[in-house]
Formats: sequence, structure tokens, C-alpha cells
Amino acid sequence: MAFRIFKTKTYEEDYQRLDHREQLRVDELVRELFEKGDSIGKPLGIPFFREKKFEGKRLLYLVYKTHIVILLVAIANKKTQQATINEILAQLDAYKVYVEEQLKRIT
Repeated sequence: MAFRIFKTKTYEEDYQRLDHREQLRVDELVRELFEKGDSIGKPLGIPFFREKKFEGKRLLYLVYKTHIVILLVAIANKKTQQATINEILAQLDAYKVYVEEQLKRIT
């Protein structure tokens, strides 16, 4: 079953800062996530928080299996990676609420 893909504002801003070639690569990764869900990427401490590396950067996302949703949270480079991960971990509850609100809007 295909996963629904939701995006945070942070992800959208990070995506806009990428050059065109990097955006195309991210688009490929998002298609892969849509089709394969959590079977790609590497877990980051907790099973539903994952990353997929590309061109020295990392696509950071959360997988909500019960809702069949992937939330694209941010794109980090090596310099900002740890700070971005820490921020995401601090906001896990807010991200879950955001996903549930998005689901309510589309049903």
C-alpha cells in the first residue's frame, strides 16, 4: 500500500534552498518513500524517525505506520544535522498532532 506524504513548512523551505539537481534527487527519494514507506532509509535512534542520504545531505522524515503516512520534516547538511535532529526529537508530539490534523482535513 502506498504511503501518503505530508510536508512540514521547514521541509518546504529547505527544499526551496536546494539547487535544481538536488531537488530532482529529493523528488526521486519522495517517490521511493511513497511506494516503499519505511523499507528505505536508516533509523535515527527510534524506528519511526529515519534519514535518507543524498549528495552530502540528509532527508529527515517520520513514518506513521498506523496512519500510512510519511512526514517529510527537514533536509539537513553535515553542519546542521545534529541540531536539526535534536529539534525534531523535541517536537515529536507536535508532528503527530500535525499529521492527525492533515488526515482530518482530507477525509
